[in-house]
Order: sequence, then structure tokens, then C-alpha cells
Amino acid sequence: MSLFDHELAFSRNLGWLTQTEQTLLKSRRVAIAGMGGVGGTHLLTLARLGIGGFHIADPDVFELQNFNRQSGATMQTQGQTKVQVMADMARDINPELDIRSFPEGIHAGNLDEFLEGVHLFVDGLDFFAPGIRAQVFRRCAELQIPAITAGPIGMGTAYLLFMPGGMSFDEYFRLEGETNERQYVNFLVGLTPSSLQRSYLVDPLRLNLAEQRGPSTIMGCRLATGVMGTEALKILLQRGPLYPAPWFHTFDAYRMTYRRGKLRWGNRGPLQTLKRHLGYRQVARLLGTPAPVPEPTPQGLMEELLALARWAPSGDNTQPWRFEIRDTRHLVIHGFDTRDHVIYDLQGHASQLALGALLETLEIAARARGHDCQIQRRLDTPETTPCFDIRLTTRDSPVPEPLAAHIKARCTNRFPLSRKPLLPRDRVALEASLGAGYRVIWLEGRDGLRRMARLLYDNAYIRLTTPEAYPVHRQIIQWNSQYSEDRLPDQALGMDPLGLKLMRWALGSWRRVHFLNTYLGGTLLPRLQMDVRPALGCAAHFVIIANKPVRHLDDHIAGGRAVQRFWLTAAGQGLQFQPELTPLIFASYVREQVEFTRHQPSIERAMRLTRELQGLIGTDALESAVFMGRIGYGPAPAARSLRLPLAALRCD
Repeated sequence: MSLFDHELAFSRNLGWLTQTEQTLLKSRRVAIAGMGGVGGTHLLTLARLGIGGFHIADPDVFELQNFNRQSGATMQTQGQTKVQVMADMARDINPELDIRSFPEGIHAGNLDEFLEGVHLFVDGLDFFAPGIRAQVFRRCAELQIPAITAGPIGMGTAYLLFMPGGMSFDEYFRLEGETNERQYVNFLVGLTPSSLQRSYLVDPLRLNLAEQRGPSTIMGCRLATGVMGTEALKILLQRGPLYPAPWFHTFDAYRMTYRRGKLRWGNRGPLQTLKRHLGYRQVARLLGTPAPVPEPTPQGLMEELLALARWAPSGDNTQPWRFEIRDTRHLVIHGFDTRDHVIYDLQGHASQLALGALLETLEIAARARGHDCQIQRRLDTPETTPCFDIRLTTRDSPVPEPLAAHIKARCTNRFPLSRKPLLPRDRVALEASLGAGYRVIWLEGRDGLRRMARLLYDNAYIRLTTPEAYPVHRQIIQWNSQYSEDRLPDQALGMDPLGLKLMRWALGSWRRVHFLNTYLGGTLLPRLQMDVRPALGCAAHFVIIANKPVRHLDDHIAGGRAVQRFWLTAAGQGLQFQPELTPLIFASYVREQVEFTRHQPSIERAMRLTRELQGLIGTDALESAVFMGRIGYGPAPAARSLRLPLAALRCD
């Protein structure tokens, strides 16, 4: 093992530092409060810069939820104190370090000891610790110690410098006398007045004030420690420009934006005061919103499999299944359909497709855990409520099941996507996923997308003007929601806020819908936003065709299994996906002379729609069509349907 050589270890700093400056840094001492996401990385960064002494404080231990961002969090360090782990890591970089640890954290009783003899204080405290943070900065100002706070915000950082004789932390943030919740707001709007990250925060509910936790990324932590190290170097070596408070600095890698500004009065300025009060109202709303209750951990193999299987897709998130666990190897699935009240399921075929997807998902989940499923439909149960016995057998040797990783990631995206054509490898993977007995008709290119947009535009008119469809549309939407356990959240519908408001008002009664449709062109906006724009914005539309006509329950079950393999493969390839099943449903009603409405214009339009479909894919293909949808490249939607908890789906 080589002996440590301080001069050689930090020689690559030279050039950006002089030899004299590198030697000076060896004699500097920095106090860092917090050894978590930023504090621990601050320590390692400054250790690699060649700083020779540290005071570090943190009362916590490493846990699994620290793994996404904290340098010291590993399987081996779970349960170990953060100060000890990080001190050991820093000494592995420089065994000559002089590190003094404060494993009890910092508090009023040891604050002077923590700051004794230090040349710089670096803030790595948790966001939800405003009280002790203010105390430390106040004491630094009294002791004439420069201080830096650099926080990870989204995929960027925001930072402030507080120099002796300049604006103080208290003058800038104005935390004193406020409640904890208001102190959070004051600290956030003062740290990042530009709010660069708000535009890409996809799930605000992940900020849980009651439990004092929020979202974070390793990129934000690393960017924060990069700017901190640079400012620390300038302060300790007394060179380079410094912009201390009231100057603020924000950089966001996601938006590729850097902003530096000056809040002459800190949070006391008129614009900052407005931001603070808006923040107080938002926090009050968050505190009034019930936090999501985590589901109990599945008990046993059967519950583990069902917890995954329930994520299978179903029309309008109806989840037409219930589970009965007979024993550790025997499961019964009780299916049902919605033909008695859903116009899109009058023959039960949509629910049967969903049941097929459920069975396929269950089998994929079982294979991923080293088991096979023996699935048997009970022939004595009616078509409306089919039952399936599933018995597990253990495989002799495990077989990889790559689709299992995408079961919960698979979702519906109703927003416009990229028109980039499908890559050959993705097309091959999708077609192969269907297995024997199925093929795909692709409708793509400028002409194909336009023809599908026209078809879906006509199809949407039937959906929006047929009286029997109105109660379905009214019931399936959960308003003002990003997520829904048993319906479709309005934010996932693909409409803009104005369109959603108009839709919500219209769905208040059929009379309103009929008035809008008759006199104000009420179908135009939803058809353009929910049908035409997405139809034109994708790589391709597709129709999954069986090699024989699809007529019986088992045909639809098998088709649903093929569709789920196709959909999971799409998710694994990074493709976005949206079902477009209602044209096939209306065409089947016309072909099989199913009375789906007494509204004659809807019947006539459905007949015309059927002829359009026949022109697109052919009469024989339409007889054997299983599923239709669109696919393309793009970001996953921020809003989506969830699933009922497992306890609500069990019937044993």
C-alpha cells in the first residue's frame, strides 16, 4: 500500500491554484452542519480541494431513503451514523485531516464549540430546520465568520453568501417570529426568488410538510456542492469576485439557466412580500390536503403478485376484477363487465380485454419470481362474470422476465407526442411481443396520421353527442386531480385548463351538453384537443389483428393478453401509448347490429365510421381487429390513473 503524500495527492489542483494557495488551504478549517445530501458531498469536495480541518455535525444515521442523493448512503452503511461514515470517507481521501465530529448535531449548547477556530461555515442542514439554521448564521455574523448556504432545488441549485459586515441572514430571510411553515416559505422564496424549477415539478404532493420531506435529486446536490466549493475557494483565498447577500444566485441544469439578482431589501421588498404571502396560502392548502396513505406491504407471494397484477389496464380505469386468495398456491379471479351501464362495453368485450391483460400481467409477475401460472377458466360461470382459477408451480430454474420491470411504469398518454418515426428495433420488438396468431397494421407517415385524425374526429362526435355516453363521461372523471385510484384524473385527459373548465361545466347536465353541441359548436374544442392534436402528434397509429375473427370470450381474453405484452414492450422501449378503442367498438356494434343508442344521427355516423375503418384497414382485418391505438416518443405524463388498494380488490 502506498504511503500518503499530501503534495502529490493535490498536485492536480495546481495551475488553477498556486503552490502557496494550496498550502494555505491545508491550514484552513471549515465547519459543515449536516452530512446528508449536500453536507456530506460538501465535505468530500472540500477535502479534495485540500482543506485540512473540519468540524462536522449530524445526529442522524443512513437509511434506505437516502440512497438517491447522499454520498455516504450504501447497503453497508445503513444504520451507521452519518458523521462517522463521512469522516471515514474524507480520511480515505486525506488521512492527515483534522476532523472534529459532533454526532449529537448542533444546538445552542455546543454552537460556540462547533464554530471555534473555523474560517468558514457551510450550511448542509435539512431544509426543514429553519430554527437552528438561523441560530448558526446569527452566531457566524457575531463571530465575523463568512457563511455559505447552497441548496439543491430540483435539478439545479440556489446559493447565497453572507459575509462579515454585509447583510445578515436574519435581515435577508426575515424568519424571526414566524411559524415553522412560514419560515419554510421565507427561506425558499429568498433562496430561489426566480422559481426556475417550478415549471418541471411533476408531482407537488411529494412535498409533505407534515412529515418534513420533499423531492430531491443527486444532480441538484452535486451542482450545489460545485458552486459551494468555488465560492469557498474564493473566500478562503481572498481572490475572485464575490456577490454576497443581498445578491442571490440560481442555476438550473434542466432549464440551462443561470440567474443572479439583487434583493436590496431581502424578503422585505414588495415583490418578495407578495411571493411570501402567496406561498403562505399555498402551504395552507398543502397542509389541508390529506397526505397519501402508503399501502401496507404485501404479505406473502400471492399478495406480491396481485399488488403488481392490479396495474393491468382497463377501460376508464374500471378495474373489472376482484381477487380471492384460497391458499399460498391457489388464487381465484372474479371478473365482471359493465355492459349494464357503459355504452362502450355493451357486449362485455372491453372488460374481457382488460381481464386478459390482468391474466398476462399476473403471469409475467409470477415468472419474474420463479413461478409458472396454470390458468383455468371456470366453464360454468357466465360470460358476464367469468371466474379463473390460478395455481402456482415453482420453476426448476429461473427465467428472466424483462417485461415485469415495466408493469407499474406502463400508462396512458393522451398528449401530443413527437412525430419521429418508429425506430426499426422498436417496431421489431413490438411486433414480436404479440406472439403467434397476431399481426400489426401500422398507419403512419403524413397521410396515415391525417386519415386517422379525420377518423378520430368523426368518432369523437359520436362519443360527445350520443345521450347514452353522457352518464359514462360524467362518472369517469375525477376533477382537479393529478391521480385517481378508480377514475381518470382530469389532468390526464390531454386538455388545457380552459378546456377542462368548460368540460366540467358542460358535464353538469345533459341539457348543457346538448345546448353547447347544438348552438355553440361544443364538440369542436374537445375534438381538437383530445383527438386531432394527439392523432397528428405521434409516430404511428396501429391496429392489432388476430389471425382469425374475434368472436368469443376466450378470443377477447387472449387478445387482451397480447395487447398487454405489446403495451409493456412499448413501455420498455421508452414509447408512449394511448388506446383508441372506441372506433372498433362502434364498428362492431354496426356489424353485429347491436343497438347502442336511439339517437339516429349517432347510428348514421357510426355506419359512416365503419366504412372509413374498412377503407383504412380492410373489411377482413376489421372482423379480426383486437385493439387500436397510437404510439410515439415523448415524456411520460405527469398525471395518470392509479389503482384501488389491494384490500379493496380482495373478496375473500
